[in-house]
Amino acid sequence: MPFAALAAATTPTAHIGLGLAAVGRPGYINLHRDRDLPADRDPDALRARTHELLDAAYAQGVRYVDTARSYGRAEEFLAEWLDARPSFTDLVVGSKWGYTYTADWNVEAEAHEVKDHSLATFERQYAETRDLLGDRLSLYQVHSVTPDSPALTDKELLDRLAALAADGVTVGLSTSGPAQADAIRAALAVTVDGEPLFRTVQATYNALETSAAPALAEAHDAGLTVIVKEGMANGRLAGDEAPAVFQEIAADAGVGGDAVALALVLHQPWAGVVLSGAATAAQLSGNLHAAVVDLDDEQRASLDALVEEPEAYWRHRAGLPWH
Repeated sequence: MPFAALAAATTPTAHIGLGLAAVGRPGYINLHRDRDLPADRDPDALRARTHELLDAAYAQGVRYVDTARSYGRAEEFLAEWLDARPSFTDLVVGSKWGYTYTADWNVEAEAHEVKDHSLATFERQYAETRDLLGDRLSLYQVHSVTPDSPALTDKELLDRLAALAADGVTVGLSTSGPAQADAIRAALAVTVDGEPLFRTVQATYNALETSAAPALAEAHDAGLTVIVKEGMANGRLAGDEAPAVFQEIAADAGVGGDAVALALVLHQPWAGVVLSGAATAAQLSGNLHAAVVDLDDEQRASLDALVEEPEAYWRHRAGLPWH
């Protein structure tokens, strides 16, 4: 993997990371969170759940953890867990800036996060992240870049990000929306003093939304590490929600549909890391079975038939309730 901090990870599950979006705050858009999390979602309850997941992930060979400033108190929960385990020096930590959490621990909030890719937001949020994670931070990503983001054009911001990279923190970006491919290609063209700035790209890719694949292949060929998020389409490809073909393949393999969904991503030659967004230890263990699932050409062709138009996929995602 070009992302040097992960290059030495050799566990069987090293290509699967743990994302903390679903457990750092009481509300999120993943399906069936009412079944996955305790009814009392106060900070102590979600802190305990986050630590349980991190323990399970590390024990099963996961070596990458992904969080963000906007994931409620996820950075805080992760920092507390890391502080209690100073010997876990092989765990790689990535976070993201650009969204500010605004729900104040209220599931019914009108706005859960506000996006701003300005230099001022970077400086504020980087200081907040550093205060919590210190030198455990390996990767800092611009959160949810679209083609019109100033993170692709603001010279002062780009120079500051380049300075961060010079200090040893890898600089990356995540993308979202139907124009992910355009954002990725624009990011590949960003240089500072003649050197490419972004060394990782995190994008949505799953059986329903594959439109970023050609651009992700280009990013991989350019030397970037590709991190895939939402491999289960916010729960649409897991459990009872999974299409029948997923359930059939899963039954044949003796795993869950979630493992099939993540295995499809792992089979992509450009995929460096695929994130599990598990909210329970049992879900995480099921997700990790993806590392041993083989998909033959016929099965992959049957999954290819599920692809949706990007605009339709993202319209559906935008309509998912925070619950």
